Amino acid sequence: MMNSGASNNMMSSASASGNNAQAPGLKTYFKTIEGKYKLQYEKTHPAGLLHYAHGKTVTQVTVAHLKDKPTQTPSQSSSSLGVSSGVRSAASRLWSVGNGSRALSFVAGNGGSKPVSGNTTRIGSLGASSSNNVVGNPNFDGKGTYLVFNVGDAIFVSDLNSQDKDPIKSIHFSNSNPVCHAYDPDAKDGHDLLIGLNSGDVYSVSLRQQLQDVGKKLVGAQHYNKDGSVNNSRCTCVAWIPNGDGSFVVAHADGNIYVYEKNKDGSGDPSFPVIKDQAHFSVSHARYSKNPVARWHICQGSINGIAFSADGAYIATVGRDGYLRVFDYKNEQLICGGKSYYGALLCCAWSMDGKYILTGGEDDLVQVWSMEDRKIVAWGEGHNSWVSGVAFDSYWQASNSDGVGESTVYRFGSVGQDTQLLLWDLEMDELVVPVRRAPGGSPTFSTGSQSSHWDSACPVGTLQPAPSMRDVPKLSPLVAHRVHTEPLSGLIFTQESLLTVCREGHVKIWTRPVSSESQSSGNSDSLTSSSLKVSGSGYKQ
Repeated sequence: MMNSGASNNMMSSASASGNNAQAPGLKTYFKTIEGKYKLQYEKTHPAGLLHYAHGKTVTQVTVAHLKDKPTQTPSQSSSSLGVSSGVRSAASRLWSVGNGSRALSFVAGNGGSKPVSGNTTRIGSLGASSSNNVVGNPNFDGKGTYLVFNVGDAIFVSDLNSQDKDPIKSIHFSNSNPVCHAYDPDAKDGHDLLIGLNSGDVYSVSLRQQLQDVGKKLVGAQHYNKDGSVNNSRCTCVAWIPNGDGSFVVAHADGNIYVYEKNKDGSGDPSFPVIKDQAHFSVSHARYSKNPVARWHICQGSINGIAFSADGAYIATVGRDGYLRVFDYKNEQLICGGKSYYGALLCCAWSMDGKYILTGGEDDLVQVWSMEDRKIVAWGEGHNSWVSGVAFDSYWQASNSDGVGESTVYRFGSVGQDTQLLLWDLEMDELVVPVRRAPGGSPTFSTGSQSSHWDSACPVGTLQPAPSMRDVPKLSPLVAHRVHTEPLSGLIFTQESLLTVCREGHVKIWTRPVSSESQSSGNSDSLTSSSLKVSGSGYKQ
């Protein structure tokens, strides 16, 4: 892990004693049935480094876990081709990604190496610097868990396990703002971080290499869609494909998703055909074996969020048109989807078992979709403004669960522009399916039949209109807590904590409830303390 001295030539760290200063009216804890979530500390950007374009981007955060330093330090990323991407580890689960208006990214500097022909280059006009003559950071030991977040024209990296408030690394762009990112802990060639820019450009870089360098420019970057040569609309989301052998997808504001493979060269001529019907889904493949290898036209208007199921079999998208769409990724087939009650959808997330999908958006609601039934099975009301982030807590399990019962309880969270964090429990066996009664029927006598919404699973390939709220079970939040003073943009569950981030670039780390044994040990300061015990059997170890 990076020690406190690792901030050489970077922003000075704030004293730990001031990290938990709260705005008036904000509490440093909130209660659940398992106990208290307590504010451990905060991460933010140096106040003096705000860029004039800060207000034009929304901060998002990701957790990046660097494994033990390899026996041989990777070459200066001169060969970023032929990388394997593997399934996302628990440490890198975010919102994944699936996180609506995600915005994270990295920068570029002045380059000295020659660009590779085509759209995939070592450097670009945005300034990803060459890996030649890189000055090493002697304080970086090659492993640890880090937070990566964007503010304005910069990316900041903080040590998750340090109480220092200020970041240990900053990377600055000159011509465009970073807006989205994704991390893959299992990348074989070291390029584990994707960065999408407002200009449409995309970079893959090694996070380890960025931390080893003391400069403020991106080093050893691979450049895709240089100067918007394939698509010049804003990147909205990037994602590694689980089990994808180094493949990744990039979503754009014009409704298109492009598929890239790191083991292929860039393409000087993308040569994709003109989209004849903007309102219909279509897939086109490149004529030559170069990047990007395919274009998926999803919808008219912006794609606001994408998320892969854990096994990579399905990809979910949400967009400006208010539709969730779920695709069979390998077979390039629309499976199901449906519309929001009002306005755009902004975020989506999968359960780890791939059975349910969460969505949130401008209707202020959280919706739960079933992959088995291919329709909405529950909706939650509790936010007072747009829902900007949703995520399942894959580390949580019911405290009274003995592993024998058939009923499964899912814990998930949501954040919104109302500055609130909401926690929810979903137990399908406990949902009360609304009953449709004949006109004039007694409201206290349950005669009649279930709504037609529950008659059968929706046909494959069908986009459903929003069902009547009277026909779908309603969920109420377990907890509603105002955690920031500014609108929230995302949340992440880790094994030891819950992270929330606001649009202005402030991250809060909330430790999970701990047992009396752990509390009495007095050794729970570190988020990764091996002595941390979770109350009851509430969390998976």
